Amino acid sequence: MNVHNPTCYFLITFLCVLGGCSDYNNTIVQEGIVYCSEGSPSTFNPQLDTSGTTIDATAYQLYDRLLNYDPETNRIVPGLASSYKVSKDGLVYTFQLRKNVSFHTTSYFTPSRYFNARDVLFSFNRWKNDRHTFHSVSGGNYPYFDSLKLKDNIVSVNLINGYRVEIILAQPDSSFLANLASDFSIILSAEYARNLKKIDRKSEVDTLPIGTGPYKYKSYQQGQHIRFEPHESYWKDNEQREPLIFDITRSSTLRIGKLLSGECDVIAFPGNEDLEFLSDVPSITVQSKPGLNVGFWAFNTKKAPFDDRRVRTALTMAIDRDALINTIYFDNAIKAKGLVPPSSWAYDPSQSVPTYSPQLAKQLLAEAGYADGFEMDIWAMPIQRAYNPNALKMAELMQSYLADVNIKVNIIHYAWSTFRKRVSDKTYDSVLIGWTADNLDPDNFFRPVLTCDSKSNRSNWCDEN
Repeated sequence: MNVHNPTCYFLITFLCVLGGCSDYNNTIVQEGIVYCSEGSPSTFNPQLDTSGTTIDATAYQLYDRLLNYDPETNRIVPGLASSYKVSKDGLVYTFQLRKNVSFHTTSYFTPSRYFNARDVLFSFNRWKNDRHTFHSVSGGNYPYFDSLKLKDNIVSVNLINGYRVEIILAQPDSSFLANLASDFSIILSAEYARNLKKIDRKSEVDTLPIGTGPYKYKSYQQGQHIRFEPHESYWKDNEQREPLIFDITRSSTLRIGKLLSGECDVIAFPGNEDLEFLSDVPSITVQSKPGLNVGFWAFNTKKAPFDDRRVRTALTMAIDRDALINTIYFDNAIKAKGLVPPSSWAYDPSQSVPTYSPQLAKQLLAEAGYADGFEMDIWAMPIQRAYNPNALKMAELMQSYLADVNIKVNIIHYAWSTFRKRVSDKTYDSVLIGWTADNLDPDNFFRPVLTCDSKSNRSNWCDEN
């Protein structure tokens, strides 16, 4: 993206880090594998949310997809669909489904049949068809699919027989298979939904989940824990799994303390300042790899003065990104050049990066009619994410830089659930946020973040052309 016409300031691509412990406390071993996570999911159906906190706690524990994405080979591989074929014109996709795939048996549901084509039709038509009986359940918002306009391009989802499904598109889409392999394209149980409809408890399809994944839901206490049990009849392997517990611990310091004491076996998002210390602890294994994510500062381009590109450019030039990378990420990040990370084939290394220049920032502000500056808000996430481990501290640093160009900054932060809701309302001036993709297809970045109708378009920027 041209830095002189930014819609949002792409800040950094973070290198994801995960800490693991190999010295287990005996009590923990008896209970299962304990994963200390950073926040509570907003739902147990990833179709309804794009939050990484929700995806991390649901998408791969509870559910499967027709196709999967192999991170080692960057290829689409079979999932619940054992094979597929695409017509020469790229409009008709035919999927052969696996047989003998079991749904979860829980205290609240016992399936009477295996997974079949009816479950695929239910799962797709729920978000595709506005008149579907479950479409408006739990709010009726499907942000990832809406951002891609998939329901407009899917003409129909047809049952050929019990284990074969045909999807017809209005026009070819080179990213269609990648989108079917995304975190959001999960398969639900049509039988479970039908049972809930009969007893008028349809919303439980999203709060008491049923899938075909390696774990099944047991219990949840918001802000405390999620408990999963192994799915004994999981189709993909015969691995003997232990119970899985998400210990929800917002504080990075507390997560590290629990890791060291053996209360947690694995933690999410340790503070970057703690990585060197953790690496020296014999019982701790620190694993890291480049992340498919980008952190950014999004300006609400529907509000003045952020609708003026000179103001947006000035604000980006007032911030020393090298200092942010050093202070917030401890150099475990790189400056982003555009929205996609270097690991994507669409990455363009020739893109320029905004230059830190308070003098040029003041000049642009004066040209835009703001020589004396103005007052603005920066909203900061209350939780840690891979793309931003400490948004509040980052906002405080940015506040000091912006003061040098006569911009008064108010830092706004809420509890995570309130923050998510208010950000969706798009009433802010600007927000520190980001995006985590689940594959390297550039469409997995661009359409959710920048398309006009996307709920994840935090800059509120739209180019109909």
